Amino acid sequence: MGVARLLAKGWLVFCLFAGAHAVNLALSRGEAFADIAWDIGVCVLLFSAMGLLFIAGFGLSPGGGREALLRRLTPHHWLPGFNEMVFVIFVVFSFVNQVYLAPLYMSSPAASAVQATLSFFVPGQHALERALLDCSLDGGRIFASGTVWLLAIIYVASTVSRVRLASGIIRIERMTRPSSLGPTVTAAIFGIAAIVGFQLLYVGSAYPWLACSAFTDITGAVLIGLAPLMLSYLIFAALATLRASGPEPGA
Repeated sequence: MGVARLLAKGWLVFCLFAGAHAVNLALSRGEAFADIAWDIGVCVLLFSAMGLLFIAGFGLSPGGGREALLRRLTPHHWLPGFNEMVFVIFVVFSFVNQVYLAPLYMSSPAASAVQATLSFFVPGQHALERALLDCSLDGGRIFASGTVWLLAIIYVASTVSRVRLASGIIRIERMTRPSSLGPTVTAAIFGIAAIVGFQLLYVGSAYPWLACSAFTDITGAVLIGLAPLMLSYLIFAALATLRASGPEPGA
């Protein structure tokens, strides 16, 4: 799990998630679906191509080359693994909850229970609530944020049990495809990024910096509905890479 591959995955997910919210916002303004599908689709395609450049750069890195890249263009390299499938399902559920469920059930007892519980365990949830209240905004955003934090915690807890397997796969990939960055450097990069993301999102340092207008557009939608899940995947990648950078068990 190299830096380039992780960036590529994150960038593609970000583009698709932001594009879906852009379509939803345009539909809520009454624009024709045919027009917005073309305009937004082109933008998503162009921005997603930047992520594919990361993948190509990873394949052409030292120790790889074009032949190694072509050998990896097989179906099993494109199919997501179990962790990725769970992540995608959680992202889709987060989007559906943001757009359809949270605005309808934000005042329900279940929503209140989720908000109260996550506000206690996640300081960032409480910071988001304060920021939204200062802006006189909700519209299901607090409930959507609590739900996605719950999904993120579940994802981290479920992937911890598979860190050993993931680290073994990383060791095998490293032997067959050396990376320009050493295993310790890669683990350090992931660890630093996870700490920064933890401070900004879980602790909630990022929310006071945002203007009220940010919570009503794509920026707020991505920050609330996707960022916690991406942080959870980054934490899993950091743990797996850190374990893979150490000596093999029994060595």
